[in-house]
Amino acid sequence: MLKGIIDFSLKNKFIILLGTIALVLGGVYAVKNIPLDAIPDLSDVQVIIYTEWPGQAPQIVQDQVTYPITTKMLSVPKAKVVRGYSFYGFSFVYVIFEDGTDPYWARSLVGSTVTWYCLTKPPTEATSETPSTEASW
Repeated sequence: MLKGIIDFSLKNKFIILLGTIALVLGGVYAVKNIPLDAIPDLSDVQVIIYTEWPGQAPQIVQDQVTYPITTKMLSVPKAKVVRGYSFYGFSFVYVIFEDGTDPYWARSLVGSTVTWYCLTKPPTEATSETPSTEASW
């Protein structure tokens, strides 16, 4: 079988040359037109809510800031995991969404859900949210 392929290639050099040129041109076309991510984003879609309340102990931040936001975020659609961390004067609430969730939709949903809290928060506290990707952790 291999001998037959070699004999055919030696007898039909022009056909082999045309086939080689077609494969090279097809490869160049594929390299130029197929979109590829050098580093694919394999991380979960998550939104981080960062709150500051300067001068407050972690227990007060936990009771009055982190816990209410965390419990409210549990009701967000497609939220897979909600984690809250309190520190001296600030806290983080991580809302991790199911696979396939649009990151912009998730951020706007968390933003609209946390709006209720901004109206009732302590006066010296600041709340902000940031989307998180693999590059920003």
